[in-house]
Amino acid sequence: MSDPREFEIAGIEARVFRVPIANPVRTSFGVMHSRSAVLVRAVDTQGTEGWGEVWCNFPSVGAEHRARLIRETVAPLLKGRRFLAPDQVWRGASQTLEVLAIQSGEPGPIAQCLAGVDVALWDLAARAQGQPLYRCLGASAAVQRLPVYASGLNPDRPEELAAAKKAEGHRAFKLKVGFGRERDLANLAALRMTLGEDAALMVDANQGWDLETASSMSRAIAPFRPLWLEEPLRADAPVEAWRQLARSSPIPLAAGENMRGDEFPTAIAAGWVKVLQPDLGKWGGFSGCVAVARGALAAKTRFCPHWLGGGIGLIASFHLLAAVGGDGLVEVDSNPNPLRELMAVPLPMLADGHMDMPQGPGLGVVPDLAALRTFEIAA
Repeated sequence: MSDPREFEIAGIEARVFRVPIANPVRTSFGVMHSRSAVLVRAVDTQGTEGWGEVWCNFPSVGAEHRARLIRETVAPLLKGRRFLAPDQVWRGASQTLEVLAIQSGEPGPIAQCLAGVDVALWDLAARAQGQPLYRCLGASAAVQRLPVYASGLNPDRPEELAAAKKAEGHRAFKLKVGFGRERDLANLAALRMTLGEDAALMVDANQGWDLETASSMSRAIAPFRPLWLEEPLRADAPVEAWRQLARSSPIPLAAGENMRGDEFPTAIAAGWVKVLQPDLGKWGGFSGCVAVARGALAAKTRFCPHWLGGGIGLIASFHLLAAVGGDGLVEVDSNPNPLRELMAVPLPMLADGHMDMPQGPGLGVVPDLAALRTFEIAA
């Protein structure tokens, strides 16, 4: 950050929102029957505030649990903490809570809470400077628009939702697979027929296959020319399994949303991951993910931030990609979710496969708390 001033944290709050949905979001391992979000607000002693969001898609009670972790563990730890740059807070808190994470068996939820708080503190610091957050993260020039793709296409008639998203302005689409060979291939054929040969396609198996199935399916899917095959194996599969799949797959492999810390450079160094996809609400926030992204780009690995939640995390992902550059795309969930639009006001405009980059201070958006109150859950 340029010309920083010292900040002192006055408080950190966490609020839970949940919206019932008519059509569940399906993956190869589970179903979301509602959309949840944990919204984080950080405020300093001068009254400047910042907003963050914590990953909380699974299990269904995950949002309440993470909000309580922030209130009862993270917020008391950080109240009164002084800092010049938010990464000092993230690194210090991560180190302080390492033993608790081991003792509780919850390194994931604790990392996710710290990630959401980190986003809020960076937003706060950038607002105090009156600069767009991505510029505070080191971008050398203004970014006007970013390429995006519509994700979360379910296995039930995905071509219908894809056609609607194309009409709205999307030009790239990601299909969920892992529902059986015949169904997956039929869905890809329907997408190609509906969207045309020029549309960019990706596929996401959500850790749904073993090595043999993944190898076979990668070859079967290849004629549809997907840009990448995402999480075909379990995230904790041995490195050699990933390497073997990378050698046999005609499609580049993508992963990262279920990695933390040293797992990122390890995967890059092993050479099997071609598209790296950290989720800044799941691990690291900006403080961790900016370095990961720059490491990926230095190794000629494509960087595409992962996100499938509310609006604050989505816009934070915009700033993350804008800060580091490269040829990546931002993931935009294609399923209806009021927590996207109401948590990021004004939501950037979409046209011809790109969305406008917010240029206001910090994230450049704010949540509409009055409208969100309808969906707030006591936690």
